[in-house]
Amino acid sequence: MPECLLLLGANLGRRRENLRRALRWLDRIPGGKVLARSRLYDTAAVGPKAPRYLNMAVRYRTALSPMGLLVELKRLEARAGRKPGRRWGPRPLDVDILDYAGRRLRTPWLCLPHPDAAGRAFVLAPVCDLAPDWKPAGRATAAALLRRLRPTPEEVRPRP
Repeated sequence: MPECLLLLGANLGRRRENLRRALRWLDRIPGGKVLARSRLYDTAAVGPKAPRYLNMAVRYRTALSPMGLLVELKRLEARAGRKPGRRWGPRPLDVDILDYAGRRLRTPWLCLPHPDAAGRAFVLAPVCDLAPDWKPAGRATAAALLRRLRPTPEEVRPRP
C-alpha cells in the first residue's frame, strides 16, 4: 500500500486534543494506518493575523487513491468542526497531503507534491523529524530547504 506524508495543523479550540483525535480518526479510515508522527511544533499563522498553530507531520499508509484520501481528510476536518471559510483562516483541524508515494498530480482540488511545502518552515520542520531527505520540489531535501529558510523561534518552535 502507498505511503503518504501528511501535515496536520490546528489553531482553534483545544489544539493538542484536536491533533490527537485526528490521529485516532486517521487510523479508523479503512485501509489506513499512521506509521509515525513528528513532534508538535508551535508555529505562526501564514496570511491574515490569526492564532498560532500546532503542527505535526505524519507518515501514513493508505489503500485509498489520492483523491479518495483527500475526500476522507475533508470529512475528518468537518468532523473536527471546520467550516468552509476564507483561505488561511483559523481552523480546529487542517490536514494536507504533502506527498503520496512520490506521485505527481495536478487537479483543481489536489496538487502533489504539495506546491507550497518547499517554502514553508512550519511544514518542513515537522517533516524533517520523519523524512529529512524528502524532496518536495524535486531538487533540495526538506532538511536543506529548512536550513535555507532559517526560521526564528517566533516562526517555528518545537513543543514538548
